[in-house]
Amino acid sequence: MPTIVQGAGPASKRHLTAMVRTDLSKPVSLAIADEILKPSSSFFDYGCGRGGDLQRLTAMGYEARGWDPAHRPDAKIRPADVVNLGYVVNVIEDPAERLEALRSAWALTGEVLIVSARPDWEARSVLGRPHGDGIITSKGTFQKFFAQEELRAWLDSGLSVRSVAAAPGIFYVFRDEVRAQSFLASRVRYRPVPVCRPRVTDVLYDANREAMESLAAFVTGRGRLPEAWELGNNGQKISDAFSSVKRAAAVLRRVLGEKDWDGDFAAARDRASKDLLVYLALAALTGRPKASRLPPDVALDVKALFGSYKAACEQADLLLRQVANQRAINTVCTGSPIGKLTPDALYVHASALGSLDPLLRVYEGCARALTGAVPGATLIKFTRTAAKVSYLAYPSFDQDPHPALSVSLRADLPRLHVKYRDFSASANPPVLHRKETFVPEGYPGREKFSRLTRQEERAGLLEEALTIGTRAGWQRRLDELGYRLAGHRLVRAANES
Repeated sequence: MPTIVQGAGPASKRHLTAMVRTDLSKPVSLAIADEILKPSSSFFDYGCGRGGDLQRLTAMGYEARGWDPAHRPDAKIRPADVVNLGYVVNVIEDPAERLEALRSAWALTGEVLIVSARPDWEARSVLGRPHGDGIITSKGTFQKFFAQEELRAWLDSGLSVRSVAAAPGIFYVFRDEVRAQSFLASRVRYRPVPVCRPRVTDVLYDANREAMESLAAFVTGRGRLPEAWELGNNGQKISDAFSSVKRAAAVLRRVLGEKDWDGDFAAARDRASKDLLVYLALAALTGRPKASRLPPDVALDVKALFGSYKAACEQADLLLRQVANQRAINTVCTGSPIGKLTPDALYVHASALGSLDPLLRVYEGCARALTGAVPGATLIKFTRTAAKVSYLAYPSFDQDPHPALSVSLRADLPRLHVKYRDFSASANPPVLHRKETFVPEGYPGREKFSRLTRQEERAGLLEEALTIGTRAGWQRRLDELGYRLAGHRLVRAANES
């Protein structure tokens, strides 16, 4: 029987750590976004506190139940597809009991266990006295703060598994290795590819438009023809109407235009090959699966794009070895057609990540293997002189002509260390200039950004690069030269008399 003993340890008041939430907790909302938790999944919250997640999930149509030693002690503890151990292990003083809680939650897990704990940087904002490996807070509660790699190592050793970083302080533990690899492979498929519009009419195409568009989207996204099962219900429709996917693709090629189709297919194949190499290179960090343990769709990708798993892995290994070569990283950064290059780094908008050179994608993937996804990251900083990748959040990037930095998270790869800095309460945070240099071609607003930069250059506002990098410094520069901003337009400041 799983146990979380309430109140163990001196002055511990665990029931006071249960928060009253107005929205889904971060681990649960992330699991939905990552399609870990689906409407068809059963969900159990082990240590559910006041049950806020359960109420919201139930209202959304999920099968959600939970237990808590203080707030739901009589609830039945039951297995589920997805089990959440949300911010529980960080409030348990006794390391042996903490591990028992983890193993009890894992015993209930059918598919995926979600584990979250408070990250080490949050310790700065909590007052308390040392106790064991944590602190007793002023409220009388215990808190253990985990470094990111510390939490991963604890999970992996405690469960004899390889956990996956979902986000800072949040990990997924998969029961099935194949599903874990499917999740990891999906993380490197960044770009939705537009589907071409028909150029000629066709009765069969028109009668099966939805199914044919799903076929076109798959081909342009994966660089190969799918098996019928990969299209779900649309695969059956295509089989019924055309007898095979191959015949449907021939119709699609004619309807969409042979020249356009062939060009799009070649481009898609190149993109998909790079995606696959990035996935296989990163998979080697935690132990690349045997060919027999690949997800079925990934195995089809390998065969279509590289011919054999061995050939694909050999290319991926070459790519991964280059990540350790800082000179190679610097060369790729210097030659990148996307992003803003500075003497020590390349800054790229997060939306352009999938379009970067595969080496930079693997470089970033190594960082993400440590941190997990960083929600809200606007820019990614690739350090050229050391093995460090930073995620920078500018919440008002699109709206503010010179947005302020809110949060930075830096992954130091050799040290396996994550550094967090919060600028949200700073009176003088760093600000951005020349926003168009960070974003790819076609980014909404890019021309507007460029137009403002040209105005600021003509006005001489950008000449003092060392003094305009903060909000106060930038405002002084505007005041000195007599300008103000009206949205993304530069105007003369009104004369005051």
